[in-house]
Amino acid sequence: MQLTTVLLSIFAAAASAAPASGSSCPAPTRKFGIMALRSASPIHFAQASASQNKIVLSLPEAKLDAQCTDGQARRDAVFYIQDGELYLYGNKDKVQQFFVDRSGMGQGVLQYFNKGETTPGSKFELKGWAVDENDNLSFNGAGLLACPSTTDSSWYVWVSAGVDQPAGQKGCLGFNSRTITADKPVKCTYSNYSA
Repeated sequence: MQLTTVLLSIFAAAASAAPASGSSCPAPTRKFGIMALRSASPIHFAQASASQNKIVLSLPEAKLDAQCTDGQARRDAVFYIQDGELYLYGNKDKVQQFFVDRSGMGQGVLQYFNKGETTPGSKFELKGWAVDENDNLSFNGAGLLACPSTTDSSWYVWVSAGVDQPAGQKGCLGFNSRTITADKPVKCTYSNYSA
């Protein structure tokens, strides 16, 4: 009888210590890289880097300038989405976030800024980033566009805003921005053109 009482009290204590059904720890935020998909084009399978406040495809090795915790010159930028806003995965003391300008002047410009050091203007949009069922990244339903650099083999990324040649650039290509989960993400601080 005493053994049964002891066992019942152990089970009762274990049950009260277990989390209530329906409550759980929040899942960790998914960290991912971006790969461009556009068959039969120079950007097909290109990895997205971040440099000088922009997302860049096929950034030449000589221009890799992120400061990463593993000490490596990394071509693959790591991103995450939180509350519909897109960020670069980096150090907590320098949070780098993206804005989009789809106004007539911006035409879909996509850039990152150092949160807290800079405040984006009222026409700049922060929220609206999502990954769809095919793992493609979009902004308020709009895809991404890559425009070739005039100085090297890299391509600068814009949000498609109904303009085929944003800022008059020629040869721009729409692409699927496939997100690839980063199993071992590395924190980096990415370069700023004002630095």
